[in-house]
Amino acid sequence: MDIVLYQFLVEVPLAAAIWSVLLVVALTVLTVLVARPERDRPTDEPAPPAVDLAAQEAVDLRRYAEEVAVAAAGAAQTARRRRDAWLAAQDTVERAWQAYDEAEAAARRLRGAHALPPPRTPRTPAEYAARERWLHHAATAAHLRGELSIRELCDVFAHRGGWDPRLHPVEQEVVLARAVRDGKQSGYRAAAARERTAWRDADLAAEAAVALSAEAYAAAQRARPVVAPAARAATAPARPAVPAAARWRPARIG
Repeated sequence: MDIVLYQFLVEVPLAAAIWSVLLVVALTVLTVLVARPERDRPTDEPAPPAVDLAAQEAVDLRRYAEEVAVAAAGAAQTARRRRDAWLAAQDTVERAWQAYDEAEAAARRLRGAHALPPPRTPRTPAEYAARERWLHHAATAAHLRGELSIRELCDVFAHRGGWDPRLHPVEQEVVLARAVRDGKQSGYRAAAARERTAWRDADLAAEAAVALSAEAYAAAQRARPVVAPAARAATAPARPAVPAAARWRPARIG
């Protein structure tokens, strides 16, 4: 009996002390939590405004429509310039063909005259000097008329490229006419090649202008604000309310 009483007197105060310590710790933690309530409270800073996606998309559509419109206007100007260049190239081809045709006709006439034997002249140094002077004079005149290039004129004075100052002036005139005809033919071919290139450039520029114009129109339609149709109830006049008793009434008998 004394042992049981002794254990009760010793262990109960110990347990009470342990529970007291635990209670103090719990109260301390609770006091800290109560003293700092701002951790669990929402902050007073306003939330960032939500981005209006529809408005941003409308701005992007308008910006894109303006950029495409500017590009379409530039493409239209480029197409007009390319078309003007092609028309000018066509005129150049026509003039080059006319010049070649005239040179070909002149060479044909001289070729017919060359069928006759050249007149006989004494083959003396003075005669050959006179022939050389005639060739140089005729070649210089042809160069001034634009019929011979500077390179061909240098060949004449250097006596190369088929130019022989010992030939009779009749024969030299035939050679000169052939050289002029060949030069005109080369000029016509070069002009025709430039005309074809100008036509391709004009055609591509026109296609690009048409495509950008269509895209600009479509972009403008997409960027146009959509107006919601008015509700019928707002435009139609309000119908007067009918009492429920007057909606249906049985027919009278007799």
